[in-house]
Amino acid sequence: MAKIEVRNLSKIFGKRPKPALEMLREKRSKDEILKETGLTVGVNRATFDVEEGEVFVIMGLSGSGKSTLVRLLNRLIDPTDGQIQLDGDDLAKMDKQALNEVRRKKMSMVFQKFGLFPFRTILQNVEYGLEIQGMEKAERKKKATESLALVGLKGYEDQYPDQLSGGMQQRVGLARALANDPDILLMDEAFSALDPLIRKDMQDELLDLQVTMQKTIVFITHDLDEALRIGDRIMIMKDGAIVQIGTPEDILMNPADEYVRRFVEDVDRSKVYTAENIMIRPETINGEKDGARVALKRMRDANISSIYVVNRSRQLQGIVHAADIAEAVKNDERDIRPYIQTDVPTCEKTMPMHDLFDLTSTSSVPIAVVGENNKLEGIVIRSQILAALSGKEVNIVE
Repeated sequence: MAKIEVRNLSKIFGKRPKPALEMLREKRSKDEILKETGLTVGVNRATFDVEEGEVFVIMGLSGSGKSTLVRLLNRLIDPTDGQIQLDGDDLAKMDKQALNEVRRKKMSMVFQKFGLFPFRTILQNVEYGLEIQGMEKAERKKKATESLALVGLKGYEDQYPDQLSGGMQQRVGLARALANDPDILLMDEAFSALDPLIRKDMQDELLDLQVTMQKTIVFITHDLDEALRIGDRIMIMKDGAIVQIGTPEDILMNPADEYVRRFVEDVDRSKVYTAENIMIRPETINGEKDGARVALKRMRDANISSIYVVNRSRQLQGIVHAADIAEAVKNDERDIRPYIQTDVPTCEKTMPMHDLFDLTSTSSVPIAVVGENNKLEGIVIRSQILAALSGKEVNIVE
């Protein structure tokens, strides 16, 4: 279910934007509009949905329009044209009073710069938004304390900002946003000012919090690794326009154009792809009905030296090897069950590709990908991992 629905949202910076809007409708470029009108396109007819409870990442290079877009979502910047529906209400048409109510109760923002008051304690900083709402002192202290505990800062209530590290200060900013218990968190380059190790810790913190909070999060970044790490879906922007929206796997495997392709070409795919992305359809035999001759013929036809055995429900039984089955045929044996080896490497579809490296390096047979009730879904072979790492197309089990 969509929490936020954006339709044909545009922002033109400058006076008398009508001619520029008309040029946008004609699909004229940002540079053409600037040259002919002197106006700057911030956002170009953006249309997208943000689902309730998802982490929706908006990314792009400097000047792509991502930060302008997030400020349009809470009307820190007023749109030139288009709609922003929040739970069915159009933010673009709200008066100041209604908009302030949304900002107080439904939507909070976390900025790149922490924006903490140096002469207020950490608790007082987190209380600030509740204070200006007029909340009673005991209640706002309770909420602020709970928010600090949520981000791992219990015990730091009486410290001052300059006594905390950069990562801890950013946690204070996050706690301040959470104190209102908003439905939506808007996070604009929230971690980009942090050192790499602290930044990764904050990404982990956000993902851990999201498991319990289940907020709708719109996260702005210019860092693709960060986007791939935390995003349920990613929207890539260029010159104010949306280029592609998709899951991390969609973006990596099917880039929409050369711009996106350049974005993803240096990404460590092993941290994004899962077994499901690289598994192939396996050759199998039914151990309940297929005999030794059928098994041997199927291996010869497929030019493979081993084959996985399943039952009628496609539950994995194990694996048999061509040499063993050839010996069974030579001895005029039909039943393959005595030759089934049950000690085979398995994984779930969600296992990240980098975790498959050790399995494939120590196994002489493909990795069996199993689902619910041990059903065989596919297999992972070493060549598929190498193909995925090189950025080549991989075969997906449908």
